[in-house]
Amino acid sequence: MKFSTKAEYGLRAMVNLARVYPEKKNIKEISVEENISMKYLERIVGDLRKSSLVESSKGKNGGYVLSKKPAAISVGEIVEVLEGPLVSKCDHEGCAMSGKCSSSLVWGTLNAKIRETLFGIRLSKLI
Repeated sequence: MKFSTKAEYGLRAMVNLARVYPEKKNIKEISVEENISMKYLERIVGDLRKSSLVESSKGKNGGYVLSKKPAAISVGEIVEVLEGPLVSKCDHEGCAMSGKCSSSLVWGTLNAKIRETLFGIRLSKLI
C-alpha cells in the first residue's frame, strides 16, 4: 500500500496543530514549520475542515485548531479523509470475485491489520 504526499503532509499538519492544542495556528506558520507548500497545505487543511477534524476562524487572530483533543483523533481518521477508504481493491463489497478469490484471506487480513494499526495510533502519541 502506498500513501500519497497528501496523507503524509496532512498528518504532519495535524501533529503540528496537536502540539499547540487548544491554540490556533495559521497556514503560513504550519507551512514554514513543516516545509509544505502553502497552496497545497490549504487544500489539505480544507479537506480536514470539511470532515470536521479541524475548525477554522478568520481574522487577525484566525487560524486552525483541532476540533477534538489529540487523544480523540486517530491517524486512521486523517488518512481516510485524505486518501479515501482503507481497503484494498480486492476486499470490498461489490467485487466480482468476492468470496471466490483465492487471495482474499491475504487481503482481508492485511486490511484488518492496517486499519487496526492506523486507527490505534492517536495524535497524542505523536506529539
